[in-house]
Amino acid sequence: MQSTSVQHLPAQQITAESFQAYGQVIFASEDGKPCDQEDARLSLDQGMPRFYIMRLQQKGRRFSQITRHVRCTQCLGSLEGKDWLIVVAPPSEAAEPSLNDLAAFRIPSNCFIKLEVGTWHAGPYFDHEWVDFYNLELSDTNVTDHQTCNLQNRFGLVFEIT
Repeated sequence: MQSTSVQHLPAQQITAESFQAYGQVIFASEDGKPCDQEDARLSLDQGMPRFYIMRLQQKGRRFSQITRHVRCTQCLGSLEGKDWLIVVAPPSEAAEPSLNDLAAFRIPSNCFIKLEVGTWHAGPYFDHEWVDFYNLELSDTNVTDHQTCNLQNRFGLVFEIT
């Protein structure tokens, strides 16, 4: 049986530039602003879009699995002024993410993120008891487009966001 090692992954404050390899960060803009490159570029044409609010309970900052969706983009943002964390790795053709490419981000409550098609992600994570998130994806994303890599089974690793 493979032993498990805990790897610490420091969270950085998210910026449009630092998150570019994984998707987009969307901040508020003035009403009436024409659509431009700062708006989320969505890919939701492979099924029926689903926009909903999901309530997540606090589960700590450790994770051993990372997931991706290869049929659509996904948008996530918190409600009620709560910041949160996510871990990502860039999209690739490989069946698992490159562990050297894992990055953790702290996301303030005044923006949302769009994950590019195929971006590996673990989270959301947070220190609050619970957080409501709005989520835009396809109606069957979690049934037909949910590829998960178990990092503990595959590499003997558990990660902790610091």
